Amino acid sequence: MSAKASEERTADVMTPEPPVRKRTSGFVRFWRNYGLAVLFIIAMLVIWELWIRIFDVPKYLLASPSGIWNSLQKDWSRYLEPNLWPTLGEILIGFGISVVAGVGLAIVLHLFAPLRRAVYPILIGSQTIPIVVLAPVLVILLGYGLLPKVAIVALICFFPIVVNGLDGLRLVDDDFIAMMRTLDATRWSIFRKVEFPGALPSIFSGMRIAATFAAIGAIFGEWSGSSEGLGYLIQASTPNLQTARIFAAILLLTLIAMALFGLVSLLERIFCPWVSRGGVL
Repeated sequence: MSAKASEERTADVMTPEPPVRKRTSGFVRFWRNYGLAVLFIIAMLVIWELWIRIFDVPKYLLASPSGIWNSLQKDWSRYLEPNLWPTLGEILIGFGISVVAGVGLAIVLHLFAPLRRAVYPILIGSQTIPIVVLAPVLVILLGYGLLPKVAIVALICFFPIVVNGLDGLRLVDDDFIAMMRTLDATRWSIFRKVEFPGALPSIFSGMRIAATFAAIGAIFGEWSGSSEGLGYLIQASTPNLQTARIFAAILLLTLIAMALFGLVSLLERIFCPWVSRGGVL
């Protein structure tokens, strides 16, 4: 055996093997990321329940967690479920419209700089108008049906999507664009292969923000004029002091917003696998 072969064999023996990474289960990852949040929520619910029972707080002033759970079971078929679906439809349709319109406008403003300089200040100024003031006007113009509620949801979700999308398109690394130009790439090729994929994380960030606003827009629309929906149910239950039913409706709205947020986060993981979010959904 030659000296060179002996040295190579010795080096192979002394080179440590890379450690094998063990894949953790889904439950372990969930608990590692959200365990403290779950424990905090449980602690708050226990304190809330004990506070109601120890100080004998009247039910019409503040419902206990157990009272809210009982209301979910008792009022589900008669009050909560029939009003859940109209609100859910308003949120999903309005959010979908805002995504299409927001991403589309961000692309147009990015590709046409003069139009961006003309429209962007108007877009910013439009956000100074409170949606609470605008909601009754839309109900008067569009009637008391589904359309004004969808319009309000779309308007309240539209701004974060278009602003985050436009910022993401403008902040793409110039080196990638320069490299594409050296390869004689067209403007459309640069946008399709570099700018739009690079802006996707920002677009999804705007969509996550909008997902938390969608339920608020639906409630504003229903409060302005409606005969169905969770917002209408909350408004109708207030004079009757049905506090547990009001909290149950609020809980359903929270779950809808969280589910929509989670859906957007799931789509981001599918379409942007290179983005690492750590413990964020």
